[in-house]
Amino acid sequence: MPANLFTSLESAPAGHTVATASLLPQLAYNSDGLIPAIAQDNSTGDVLMMAWMNQDSIEETLRTGAVCYWSRSRQKFWRKGEESGHVQTLVSMHADCDGDTLLLKVNQSGPACHTLRQHCFYVSIGPTDTRVSSNPETADQ
Repeated sequence: MPANLFTSLESAPAGHTVATASLLPQLAYNSDGLIPAIAQDNSTGDVLMMAWMNQDSIEETLRTGAVCYWSRSRQKFWRKGEESGHVQTLVSMHADCDGDTLLLKVNQSGPACHTLRQHCFYVSIGPTDTRVSSNPETADQ
């Protein structure tokens, strides 16, 4: 494999493949061994949340299909929905062209945000005002 696998993929034709086991170590993890992962609803295209993954949580997600992040605050795996029941099931995983960000297309069960909102991006920042753009979901919605 070339020193930078992602550079070599820039000119690769559609359908070209490389072994996932070769690709994962070449992702651009930060100094803590983490890479940002953006979760996108597979049905609507809505961006649901951003979290961190390490190589082990990526492998766990690919192996099980249940999205597993790395919790920086708890220093352990965080399996989305293990407490709330609002799980994310992986549909597909994509790396960006530099290999420094992941996009996870997921099927989301229930709200994605711990605030019980559909997504985590409910704080809308404008030039003069910042507003909350959605209400938390309730059991009867």
